[in-house]
Amino acid sequence: MSGGGRILAMIVKELWAVLRDPRGRITLIIPPLLQLVLFSAAATLEVKNVTIGVYDRDGGPAATEFINQLAGSPNVQRLIRIESPDALRRAIDDQRAIGVLVFDQRFSSDVAAHRPAQVQAIFDGRRSNAAQITASYIDQIAASVGAVVRPAASRTPPPGRVLVSNWFNPNLDYLWFIMPSLVAIICAISALSVIVQSVARERELGTFDQLMVSPLRLHEILIGKMTPPFLIGMFNGTLYLIVIPVFFGVPMTGSILLFYAALTFFLLAVIGIGMVVSTISQSQQQAFLGMFLVTVPMTLLSGFTSPYENMPRWLQIIAEANPQKHFLIIAEGLFLKAMPLADVFANSWPLMVIAAVTLTAATLQFRSRVE
Repeated sequence: MSGGGRILAMIVKELWAVLRDPRGRITLIIPPLLQLVLFSAAATLEVKNVTIGVYDRDGGPAATEFINQLAGSPNVQRLIRIESPDALRRAIDDQRAIGVLVFDQRFSSDVAAHRPAQVQAIFDGRRSNAAQITASYIDQIAASVGAVVRPAASRTPPPGRVLVSNWFNPNLDYLWFIMPSLVAIICAISALSVIVQSVARERELGTFDQLMVSPLRLHEILIGKMTPPFLIGMFNGTLYLIVIPVFFGVPMTGSILLFYAALTFFLLAVIGIGMVVSTISQSQQQAFLGMFLVTVPMTLLSGFTSPYENMPRWLQIIAEANPQKHFLIIAEGLFLKAMPLADVFANSWPLMVIAAVTLTAATLQFRSRVE
């Protein structure tokens, strides 16, 4: 049998090992789709359905208009009336409200006289991110009634307004950020879940020695084992490429050809990492745990959970070796802003380097296990 025939036979063998179990077939398709749906609903920094307290010491028309607009906001679930400073403190302490707005007795008269009208905003600092986002909602409503929001510790109104224009995501829809990012996260998990079991499964079932005495050469074994997770990753990437624009309304504005080229290098880099984990592991359980040991830092350092720029400098250097970090930039760029070839290449060549390093390490590790 020729070399190409042996490689094809090895690929078919590995595919059958993955697909012959009905439960295994289901896990390759259903979980990625479920993850896409669940992450789109749960992995969001948007703040909705909040409860806000209102301590209205004015009772005038301007304060009433402000409160009515606040009640009509789609992000506000309900308002609670506060009648005293003690009730205000209890509402924050008991976490019954994310924040409380205080209108002084001159609020409506200041608005009517076109004087600077201020609203004191007191937020629960234990939920700092939610408090900051809620404050921006309230600031927009305040601007519409001619007032400014004054934090509890400040008495100086802002000097002017800022006109904001949001490029590439005009409505600041969080799905437009989260969905392209999930392509990098879930494709990596699906490919890793297959590749980390490949060698560990052979060793646990006792067929590893049989594989070594077969006519297959070392590179043929490696290609045969790495091809199924690559094909599965490509399948999931294609599935997301269809599902995300059609069902979630996130546009794919860039080149599909560039998307597949970047996805190829990304999957090769991830497969190299998974192959190293698989060759080190003595059992499938160890391989499974090793996959989680790899995927958690990869996700945290990718810029998905927190901006890359917010990381310490030494952690940014480590993150440069993370393939998810580079492909996440490409996926977001191609989906949202039609990233040009030069920018795609600037983020793809690190993937090429990482793929070369991880695949070489996997080959050397596998060779040492064989010898």
